[in-house]
Amino acid sequence: MNTDTIDGVIRIARRAGVAILEVYNRPDFGVEQKADDSPLTAADRAAHAVIDAGLRELTPEIPVLSEEGKNVPYETRSRWQRFWLVDPLDGTKEFIKRNGEFTVNIALIEDGRPLFGVVYAPALDTLYVGEVGQGAWKQEANGVREPLRVRMPAEGEGHAVVKSRSHPSGELAEYLETIQVADSVPVGSSLKFCVVAEGRATLYPRFGPTMEWDTGAGQAVVEAAGGKVMRVDQPDQPLRYNKENLLNGFFIVSA
Repeated sequence: MNTDTIDGVIRIARRAGVAILEVYNRPDFGVEQKADDSPLTAADRAAHAVIDAGLRELTPEIPVLSEEGKNVPYETRSRWQRFWLVDPLDGTKEFIKRNGEFTVNIALIEDGRPLFGVVYAPALDTLYVGEVGQGAWKQEANGVREPLRVRMPAEGEGHAVVKSRSHPSGELAEYLETIQVADSVPVGSSLKFCVVAEGRATLYPRFGPTMEWDTGAGQAVVEAAGGKVMRVDQPDQPLRYNKENLLNGFFIVSA
């Protein structure tokens, strides 16, 4: 991707972050329940509006699929070779808890694979960017860009395992009995991918439901940092995108 497009997507993600924090910093904000019982706030809607308009202006030739605008018939999107995949506010439960661990996710998908991703945590003012084949980096409030690289655990050390703060799983507990675990790293939202990408953790097994917009940007960052996001049912296959059913299967993120 060219630099202008990358910089443009980063600006859009940051603008969405501003819209989210305007709601987050209110003394009170309403929470609705969607049809699948997942929570929805005014921040989700505000971020969606910013990102959808921004991407359509930046790259009018590339369609957008967003969690808050997902009702695009498969007959239409099956013809998309390339599209933006967006979760305007990933980690709404963390947003409601006010723990800061929520993100804006924007990924570019081509032929079913994420090529580029931006994960921005507005409450932490931390940005993760990855372009597969070109590398990944992190930028915190100090403005310094740090390159990201996954790491393997030292021999005999065991894994530092990322766990979801809000989505416990019996299948995960069973899986962890089969590996050596040195440490547990609880994290919310797609930041779970990012802590693997930066080497703070070595494994993120996900044995619970996720949707494509939950994982696209994080997968791009991890793969750009040298890692993998592989299916549990087919361990030699990475997560794929733009399926007829947008629900992901179980997966494992690792170096």
